[in-house]
Amino acid sequence: MVTLRWPRLRHPAQVVVAGFATAIAAGTGLLMLPAAKAGPGGAGAVEALFTSTSAVCVTGLIVVDTPAYWSGFGQAVILALIQVGGFGIMTFASSPPRC
Repeated sequence: MVTLRWPRLRHPAQVVVAGFATAIAAGTGLLMLPAAKAGPGGAGAVEALFTSTSAVCVTGLIVVDTPAYWSGFGQAVILALIQVGGFGIMTFASSPPRC
């Protein structure tokens, strides 16, 4: 029997980076769904990845016109990613330093 072990995150910065990467990956997957795009079909991988990364990192950069390209579901996903990213930044900024 094989036992799978998750890698241990030893430093708080590793936890933050892993959390941001997970949020970006989940957001990219949700934005690639056909329900997230206003028109027919799903969004491209580049548009979804860039928009998700920009939202989580609270950058505000976009490659497409948000109200015209994304549906209500897509805009809700982007809003949730902005909230998650802001929460992550505030959590990291308010955590005490670990030596």
